[in-house]
Amino acid sequence: MRKGYLLGWMLLASSVCMGAGLPQKINTFPITDVRLISGPFKHAESMDICYLLGLAPDRLLAPYMKEAGLQPKAENYPNWENTGLDGHIGGHYLSALSYMYASTGDEEIGKRLDYFLSEMKRCQEASGNGYLCGVPNGKAIWNEIKNGKIDANPFGLNNRWVPLYNIHKTYAGLRDAYVIAGKEEAEGMLIALTDWMLNTVSTLTDEQIQDMLRSEHGGLNEVFADVYGLTGEKKYLDLAKRFSHRVVLNPLLEKKDQLTGMHANTQIPKVIGFKRIADLDGEKAWSDASDFFWHTVVNNRSVSIGGNSVREHFHKADDFSSMMTSEQGPETCNTYNMLRLTKMLYQTSGDMAYMDYYERALYNHILSSQNPVQGGLVYFTPMRSGHYRVYSQPQSCFWCCVGSGMENHAKYGEMIYASRKDELIVNMFISSVLEWKEYGMTFTQETSFPEKESTRMVLHTDKSKKMKVSFRCPEWIDKSKVAFAVNGKKAEATLTDGYYTIERKWQDGDAIEMTLPMTLRAVQLPDKSSYYSFMYGPIVLAADMGKERLDGQFADDSRGGHIASGPQLPLQNMPVIVGEENNLLGNLKKVSPDKLEFALTGVYPSRYEGMKLKPFYQTHECRYMIYWELVSKEELGQRQKELAEVEKERAQLEQATADMVVCGEQQPESDHFVEMENSVIGSEQGTPWRETRGWFAYKMKSKGKPVNAVRIESFPDAAKDADVYVNEVKIGSVQGKNALHTLLLPKELWKASEWEVKIMRGKSEVTPKFRTVRMVLSRGLLVNE
Repeated sequence: MRKGYLLGWMLLASSVCMGAGLPQKINTFPITDVRLISGPFKHAESMDICYLLGLAPDRLLAPYMKEAGLQPKAENYPNWENTGLDGHIGGHYLSALSYMYASTGDEEIGKRLDYFLSEMKRCQEASGNGYLCGVPNGKAIWNEIKNGKIDANPFGLNNRWVPLYNIHKTYAGLRDAYVIAGKEEAEGMLIALTDWMLNTVSTLTDEQIQDMLRSEHGGLNEVFADVYGLTGEKKYLDLAKRFSHRVVLNPLLEKKDQLTGMHANTQIPKVIGFKRIADLDGEKAWSDASDFFWHTVVNNRSVSIGGNSVREHFHKADDFSSMMTSEQGPETCNTYNMLRLTKMLYQTSGDMAYMDYYERALYNHILSSQNPVQGGLVYFTPMRSGHYRVYSQPQSCFWCCVGSGMENHAKYGEMIYASRKDELIVNMFISSVLEWKEYGMTFTQETSFPEKESTRMVLHTDKSKKMKVSFRCPEWIDKSKVAFAVNGKKAEATLTDGYYTIERKWQDGDAIEMTLPMTLRAVQLPDKSSYYSFMYGPIVLAADMGKERLDGQFADDSRGGHIASGPQLPLQNMPVIVGEENNLLGNLKKVSPDKLEFALTGVYPSRYEGMKLKPFYQTHECRYMIYWELVSKEELGQRQKELAEVEKERAQLEQATADMVVCGEQQPESDHFVEMENSVIGSEQGTPWRETRGWFAYKMKSKGKPVNAVRIESFPDAAKDADVYVNEVKIGSVQGKNALHTLLLPKELWKASEWEVKIMRGKSEVTPKFRTVRMVLSRGLLVNE
């Protein structure tokens, strides 16, 4: 394993310097050289091993076997793995096994990796042309594409659920098996699969490929660039550029933020690909575009935990109100991909701002997205006060965030350390051991950070060496209290470009100690609204708000099981801080010197006075609060009245609703098995919509609630109309001049538990732009608006 691993990793790492590529200023270590030894990250790693070994590989392989014409040894897993996205978890699983094997050397993980890869190879060989995928009946659509038949939309391609996105997971898994885990047979499999795609699109024009890329396609441009990095064959770089989506790239090249309304995790992998191509080919403009994207998302569109997006989409940068009210807050996949982009930008710039974000997102979103007892993984992390998260169960839940989640907790060692020339860089304060083979040295970092504000590094070397050891100066540190000691004696460190550096001749057993005095900060939402989150050092603090009605906390295999759909507690009943911004931090006091626990005062209602805050990554299986609204005494009454009115309307509508689709949003539409003909989607000021010149339809359910009507919301347009059918029965028409439309169902449909709701073009050439479709119980609340 070691020889193959080194070959793959060195080829890919050194490929940045090929030809006119952009040089790396910082070198990161392969994760085989780093081992976690204790602390919350080590615990998360151990829980992930259990999760990975708890899955049945033959069930994950079943979609690949079926597509290869082989007899599967077991049936598909349920959930997304047998409803159209079959096989996508298999690719993630291969990546997760590869990272975990490289990170730990665990023998059982290694055996599982070998088996999984050998079975995938058997599938590829059975296909006979390099093809390897789990898309149901995928060969038919790939032949259609080869022949120029392309019917693309953001959620599908030729009537399949995002097959390009699906196959990207297979590509990434094969790359990681070779580059990360050193499995040499994976290299040939990766190249064969890339040659298959090269052949499939060889007769397509650039315009046809760009049309196809309207369908979510993951980071295909990145993996094709990686194949170029491994082989040096330019045809693969050309393929990577052809698979770079110009609709996203061109505004970024012009430094324009046109992200509002876009499906967030569709875009981030594309940008990773832009950056990878830039690094290989010296396309500095593409690198700058990727950097612009990163700063836009991190600085203008992210919350304190490092996550972004509402209902999977980028909301308005100047309006975070939906973030504060939705049960579908930041998606874990987004942060998984933002960290991958962050690593690449840090390597070629050396800018410490990237590491500050990386640390913040790692502690507060990624680490918090795993249940530390049951091991389940989180899809959405609501910022709505008083709401909660849902955790996956290994035999029933196969969302995208389960796939990326299995990878997240397998690679915590990849950014703790870095180097440049004769300098070791300590970027994060996590208990771990680094073996720097080039220098014949081992570094052991011993720390209980963030529980204790210090770290200790012990060096082991065969012979004395003169070199620099540098520690990152994070954004949250109190520089006036930072101190260093070498072998117990005070030492001076030079602060330059964000690093504290000690240079000397090091002996075996030398120990460096660094204090890490943390500061308390109140972090306002980027839109400058009056919501604040508290951070101590890099740690986001949260309050446990109880265990009331945590419905579906451990998800089942339903398509919407990843959403915390229990009651939303009224926002007007949530605590607010009464006071002024300049005194905000005075409301928070540490409970004791030895615990990361704080008491919050100045809170209304008074029953919350002194409420306890602790690290969010330690806050599980409860409702919680991360953001507090700050109001003055004069504003308090009016603000509570406004919130009560809004919440009353929302609660009435929620109580009346059995099922709802947000039109034009990927996951809600996919979860409701959207079908369409001549229909498009778009976004108006961040609000998604769908219109049609033909029809579109959703499958909707009662979920045990009484239903007697369909409620449809659209953008007003007096010149347009549409007809509405339920189970092929026309129930009425909607006129575009109205924004809300409630159509009663025929009585014979009231007792049904499932319906197909179809919206068709009426007399106008195109329908109104529809925003939501709901199945409701109308009791005078919802009259024909």
